[in-house]
Amino acid sequence: MYDYFWEIVYHLAALLLAPSSVFSIGSLFCAFIVASGFLIWKRHQRGKELKFSVLLRALFRKRQLTSASHRVDIAFAVLNTTVLATVIGVAILSYNAVSSIVIDGLVTALGPSTPTSLPDFAASLLMTVGLFLAVEFAYWFDHYLSHRIPFLWEFHRVHHEAEVLTPVTAFRVHPVDTIVYFNIKAICLGLTNGGLSYVLGANTHQFAIWDANVFMVLAIHLVVHLQHSHVWIPFTGLLGRIMMSPAHHQIHHSMNPKHFNRNLGGVLAIFDWVFGTLHIPNKTPEKLTFGVAADAEHPAMPHTITSSLIQPVVCATKQVVQAVVGAQGAQQLAIAQDVQRSSSSR
Repeated sequence: MYDYFWEIVYHLAALLLAPSSVFSIGSLFCAFIVASGFLIWKRHQRGKELKFSVLLRALFRKRQLTSASHRVDIAFAVLNTTVLATVIGVAILSYNAVSSIVIDGLVTALGPSTPTSLPDFAASLLMTVGLFLAVEFAYWFDHYLSHRIPFLWEFHRVHHEAEVLTPVTAFRVHPVDTIVYFNIKAICLGLTNGGLSYVLGANTHQFAIWDANVFMVLAIHLVVHLQHSHVWIPFTGLLGRIMMSPAHHQIHHSMNPKHFNRNLGGVLAIFDWVFGTLHIPNKTPEKLTFGVAADAEHPAMPHTITSSLIQPVVCATKQVVQAVVGAQGAQQLAIAQDVQRSSSSR
């Protein structure tokens, strides 16, 4: 118990202080600077000044911070960084293990690897870009499956039930959703790292900050936190086809049917562009409502951590049962039809 306590303390310290953390104090401060700078610039364009008190009210809206939806976000943040962190970790594949299997397979099939003649900087840059693209594709692919496969949607739906968006909303993820994503990510990273290590040489490493891809660290500090916010910062034109702006992701959370299953990428928009799921935001802010509409299977429920954890399991189990019963019924019907055809042919 003592060791587990200090493991949680270390995990929380890394979460809040490590430069590569997805929720570090430093990255949150950078997000505050970016959002403030953008709002001040937009105000200046209209020939108006923006007082600091007004700026704070614009960034930290009382209605959002006191909402029941935000309280559930906070509960998920606490749960996912403490109790569930160990459970989820045990259920995730090791991308290093996947990478080793890929390298061993390539050596067996093609022979020993020959180190590349590229300069070390170029080789490391290729590895850095390759692994960054692998993470981004894993995010897009997992997100695509979560929106298209009803069983997975039951768990991913929890994230979309957020009715206000703040950086803490990033933690509003059902543990099953997390496990599926991180295993897909491990496979994509393992395949990419194994293949590139074989081609470039086993000693080629990515450019990293605290073991995290440098491009991902930059994205976390500049744009990722603002994707779960109400600050409308759009990327349009060619940039909007390459990068996922805060406005891109806010559209993804929209309840407007024309926005459903759009903008599934994390940092990059290129996979949405390639696979036809991209919706580029307008320069002017769009009026968006966040959340998921209630239906017969998902009646409107109060925002609670208990319902957000249990209801997806219940609904997903119903789907599995219905699918099994339906398959058995179809099989019995097919058998009965075969018997009937066999009898009539005599």
